[in-house]
Amino acid sequence: MRGRVCVVTGASSGIGKVTVRELARQGATVIAVARDAGRGEAALGEVRSEIPGADVSLALCDFASQRAVRRLGAELLERCPKLHVLVNNAGAILGGRSLTEDGIEATFAVNHLGYFLLTELLLDRLRASAPARVVAVASEAHRSGHIDFEDLRADKGYSPMRVYGTSKLARELARRLEGSGVTANCAHPGVVATNFGASGGALIRFGIKLVRPFFRTEAQGADTLIWLASSPDVEGVSGKYFIDRREKRPSREASDDEVARRLWAASERLVAPSA
Repeated sequence: MRGRVCVVTGASSGIGKVTVRELARQGATVIAVARDAGRGEAALGEVRSEIPGADVSLALCDFASQRAVRRLGAELLERCPKLHVLVNNAGAILGGRSLTEDGIEATFAVNHLGYFLLTELLLDRLRASAPARVVAVASEAHRSGHIDFEDLRADKGYSPMRVYGTSKLARELARRLEGSGVTANCAHPGVVATNFGASGGALIRFGIKLVRPFFRTEAQGADTLIWLASSPDVEGVSGKYFIDRREKRPSREASDDEVARRLWAASERLVAPSA
């Protein structure tokens, strides 16, 4: 990975921090994106302590805000003449429905539109740097998700797992990247013992606490992401969904090309700059 430039979002803790550490261990230049400067710098301090000479640096972004994502995109384009790997890991599951400053349901905004907008902003740079890779953290929760194109704001009713699952169904990117030298894959990391879900409702937090002893470690959860970002085993592989380095068939809806095209078009409308 020497000479390769990687961006990892959601990098201040959990599988994001592990991904930053292991890509840096392989010699990559890594920009870690975090929401909080203090937590982000603390995470990078741990990486530098473990890997002297690690080429890691911090960028800040709140993925609930499209303004913040656009600022991040502009910053990364300025900082990275070449960009070879984008790992979209930042995510959230919330206990109740809330809207972002852009008027978007927050879970959908962070877990899908934030990814979508940042990737769209960086696509030309990724293409120019090919071979390049986009890796997205997905979830088996997508199997409970159904995209209601008339209710992307979840006005008709809110279920955290339904909206979380819905936010993981975008698969159109790989088709649009065919022939460009840029691949796009996603992976389910398993249920990992991180702070994920801490902002959920009391029932979600209680359930997580109850089953935490059975969770995977952060290193186990990050393994497939790191593999997809760096391994020659998946050179040229695109549009696939992986669990434990093995390709898995996603839900029927997640495999529906027409749904993917509609979601892409809807996402473009939702991130279009205001006139």
